Amino acid sequence: MNTNLEYYKIFYYVGKLKSISLAAEALSVSQPAVSQAVRNLERELGSSLFMRTSKGVRLTAEGEVLYSYVQRGYETIRQGEKKFLEMQDLESGEICIGASDMTLQFYLLEHLERFHETYPKIKVTIRNAPTPETIRLLGEGQIDFGIVSTPFVLEKNLHQTPVRRIEDIFVAGEKFAYMQGGRLSYKELEKMPLMCLEGNTSTRKYVEAFLKENQVKISPEFELPTSDMLIQFAKRGLGVASVVADFAAEAIASGELFQLVFNKPIPCREFCIVTNDRVPLTAAASKMLAML
Repeated sequence: MNTNLEYYKIFYYVGKLKSISLAAEALSVSQPAVSQAVRNLERELGSSLFMRTSKGVRLTAEGEVLYSYVQRGYETIRQGEKKFLEMQDLESGEICIGASDMTLQFYLLEHLERFHETYPKIKVTIRNAPTPETIRLLGEGQIDFGIVSTPFVLEKNLHQTPVRRIEDIFVAGEKFAYMQGGRLSYKELEKMPLMCLEGNTSTRKYVEAFLKENQVKISPEFELPTSDMLIQFAKRGLGVASVVADFAAEAIASGELFQLVFNKPIPCREFCIVTNDRVPLTAAASKMLAML
């Protein structure tokens, strides 16, 4: 059986309102069109669905059974339409973003605050992970988009948009004050107690690649999971820390740490938004990207 679904919609309204005329008014169609649709459905099903009364119509026993199912189905569809429109109007919805501690703290957070003030009913989930993991999650469609730091390698269906420049520096505390004021050679890092992020981060890979180009091989005494920990270790004089400048700005301003000056700076790199052509964006995710 391949019954026209429009017949069931009309049947629903007649059954709900118990009136051909009221159903026609609700559907903005003529009464004869409603009556014809009901007759067509009865013919296709092979049974009467309504009985006429002095006040309109009422369902037959078979019509009552059919109506109980059609009512649930049609009202579920209407509820789905309502939720869909709410998502389109940003009255509901969800966004999942991949970001590292660094990109979250120094780029994404201020935009999230503004987005939440504008669209408070949108749920935002952050998948906190280093750049390689964020790119993997994006490739698998587990996040809507990611905020990552260069360097990285993207598959052909992934795209990047640079949004902010960042700088890698080395910092130390009072214990190493004797190194202030002059220009150092990166070769001197080989003799220093060095502290770096763990190996599976874009920051660690970038700094190591730069040093390798300058014939410098490092063997860190401490490998830590976060840049905040590196700053705390440096404040306590446990070594020279390799960090992105933003993390050390406050400690440098207060005099707790100082930046080591070398004969040439490490070239700046970038925060980038990465997206996946194969992941269709919701209205909420599209709006968030537009704000970014």
